Order: sequence, then structure tokens, then C-alpha cells
Amino acid sequence: MRTRVITAVVALAIFIPILYVGGIAVEIAAAVLAGVGVYELFRMRQLAILSFEGVLAILGSVFLVFPINKYLSFFGDTSNYLLFYLTVMIILGFSVISKNTYTFDEAGFPVLVSLYVGMGFQNLVVARSAGLALLLFAFFVVWATDIGAYMVGRRFGNRKLWPDISPNKTVEGALGGILSAVVVAIIFVIAMPGIFQHNLLTMIIFTIIFSIVGQFGDLVESAIKRHYGVKDSGKILPGHGGILDRFDSMLFVFPMMHLLGIF
Repeated sequence: MRTRVITAVVALAIFIPILYVGGIAVEIAAAVLAGVGVYELFRMRQLAILSFEGVLAILGSVFLVFPINKYLSFFGDTSNYLLFYLTVMIILGFSVISKNTYTFDEAGFPVLVSLYVGMGFQNLVVARSAGLALLLFAFFVVWATDIGAYMVGRRFGNRKLWPDISPNKTVEGALGGILSAVVVAIIFVIAMPGIFQHNLLTMIIFTIIFSIVGQFGDLVESAIKRHYGVKDSGKILPGHGGILDRFDSMLFVFPMMHLLGIF
């Protein structure tokens, strides 16, 4: 417990100033987190990150996260996605160079990893560029869902939500998480009505969607870890696991918020 608290305090002491400053600080931090996330997935599959596919997967995720066209305008508005696709082409091209000993199926792993992690952290950057309040809303919805699900599930949980993937999660806990997220959304709408383009009812409906999507993102990460037989995605955060253990819900919620026009 003490280790968890110390890790949380240190992480927040580093992360909060970066979020406050915004700009290139957040962009670099998100790119680094994406690279660590890719490393954790390669580690789970027992693949070397210092391999051609590992390096390209990290590059692919960074290309998606870091707004290259913002600093190198000659690349054009689509540079992030085209540079990502360049890494995909190189990975696929290795099946030719290796005379098909490296197969199309094997190439799918690094491509999917960089897309999964990269798009999630890309939308964290987009959220911060839209405003600190919107980014905090996204974080608080995810945190409220996690805390509400844990507290309600611990007190009232009886029916298992998805025992084959995550035995400790319950239906009651999931509903508690949704309710907690809705409460947070109502507080944000009342306290800062100008930050949203939607009315209260719409924000409540959207927040229910975000909470469900966040819990599903958590289950996806649990499924990955169960498949590879690991407890945590990594060890970079003592007492908390890895980066993906902390950001699994956000990798799903942030893109969904962007899709529905929150930022």
C-alpha cells in the first residue's frame, strides 16, 4: 500500500505540471508513454523490442501521437497517418525480404500494437490541445468509473460481469462506475457550462457511453494479459503495474470522446 501511494504521488508530481503546461511537453510525454506501451505489449508476447518490428512498432505509435506537421509543415496535414503507414509497408515488406519466413500474420501484431497504443495517446494530445478542462473531464470520467466500480462492486457486487476475462468485476460494480461517471459529468456541466457544445441530457448520455467504453477497454487489456499469462502489463509503476495498466480505459475513451465531438 505504501509503495502504491508513493508511486502515485511521484507520478502525479511529474504528470500534473506537464498537463498544465501543455503544448510540446504533453506531446513528448504522450509519445514516450506510447513507446512504453508498445514495449509492454512486446514484453508480454516475449518479443524483443530491439528488433526490426519492435523499433518500427514504436516509431509507428510515435508517428501517430506526435503532431509532426505542426513542427515540420512541409509534411502536410496527413503526415502522421502516412508516416505510420510507411512503417506498416516496411513491416509487410519484410515478408518478401525474409522469403515468407516472416509472415503476414506475424506482421499483424506490431501493426495492431502501434495502432492501438498510438491512437489512444494521440487523442490525449488532441484533448489537451482543446483545453485543460476538457482533458480533466476525460480523466475524471475514467477515474470516477474506476473508483465507483471498485467501491460499489466491493460492497454490493454479486453477479460476475465477465468471469472468463476478469473474475473480480461485477455487474453491480459496472453500474456503480457508470453512475459515478454521470455524477462527475453533471458537476462539470454545472460548474463549467461553457466548455461543452452539448446540453446536460446529451452529456449524460455520452458519459454513459464513455463509462461503458472505458470499462470495455479495461476488459480488453485484461483479455490480453490473460492470453499471455501475465498479471501486469509492466513494472514501471511500482505497486500499479505498467503504463497500459493505468491507461487501458483511456486508450478507448479518448478516441470515443473525440469521435462524439467532446474535443
